[in-house]
Amino acid sequence: MKAWLLDEFDGVGSLRLAEHPDPQPQAGEVVLQLHFAGLNPADRYLAEQQYPAKPMLPHILGRDGLGTVVEVGPSVTRVAVGDRRIILRGDVGVWRPGTFAERVAVPVESLAEVPAGWEESEAAGAALVYLTALQALTMWGPLPVGGVVLVTGASGGVGVATVQLATAMGLTVVALSRSEEKRERLRQLGASLCLDATPSGWRREVKKALAPRRVDLAIDNLGGILLSEVIDTLGDGGKVSLVGRLAGPVPSFNTATLFFRRIRLGGVSVGANTLAESQAGWQQVLTLLGRTSARPVIDRVFPFPRLLEAFAHLGAGPMGKVVLQVRATT
Repeated sequence: MKAWLLDEFDGVGSLRLAEHPDPQPQAGEVVLQLHFAGLNPADRYLAEQQYPAKPMLPHILGRDGLGTVVEVGPSVTRVAVGDRRIILRGDVGVWRPGTFAERVAVPVESLAEVPAGWEESEAAGAALVYLTALQALTMWGPLPVGGVVLVTGASGGVGVATVQLATAMGLTVVALSRSEEKRERLRQLGASLCLDATPSGWRREVKKALAPRRVDLAIDNLGGILLSEVIDTLGDGGKVSLVGRLAGPVPSFNTATLFFRRIRLGGVSVGANTLAESQAGWQQVLTLLGRTSARPVIDRVFPFPRLLEAFAHLGAGPMGKVVLQVRATT
């Protein structure tokens, strides 16, 4: 099969497209012939050795995907050759070969059915971002009725998923994005207030719009200098779910800003979920999306040989997901 191989942990720019042995299913596994695969910033982090996992090289990146079962291993009874399945968060693309290849071996417990009515490209890149968004929204317990959620990097994959899930939960969403066009799209997805966080006055606008309330929960996908500004918008007992660091390290800030309002910060890690928790979380995601008939937002689909261009597009800041089409249409 053809696969994109990572020979050293020196970034996605060194990925090479080459022939690689087909995977063989072990007990409890199936092999998928991949149709589509989703890109995630975590793929780049792993390639740059900024991720805890250090798989054997050459490694195949890619955590999300959709394909057709072409082989089943021993003890597999719930899935048959010819079934279409998506991959939920597990070791695929992390400790074991991933989805930037024509075929991938996957434990049956990491598979889920394709949601009814979804396009294959939509389903292929959905699992990781929605499970991440769900954990970020629920890890602190239930929010008050009409609670306010602020989302940084709201036009990215996790950001869009968070806006959609929070809207379905009946929460008030404040979305931050630098692009006017993307802010308008986020309003259409359910965000009540959409702002550009670049001007220094954005915090005053948030406080004025919410008065006398403040932000209850912030979902921070960016890190960097913006984090301390986000903390300033929180009310008493406010919380921050830390998802990503696309804006780089967080500069030092006065930790006293956390004390008197009893602010809490916590990291999001879908990799800490058990397979059963991922399955349960995915069903919860589908139930929430069903309330508003929301579906994944795809920014662009790239053909398989153009994975490096796809990563460049992901780094430029898409509106929703960037997806790789592995199997050419006939």
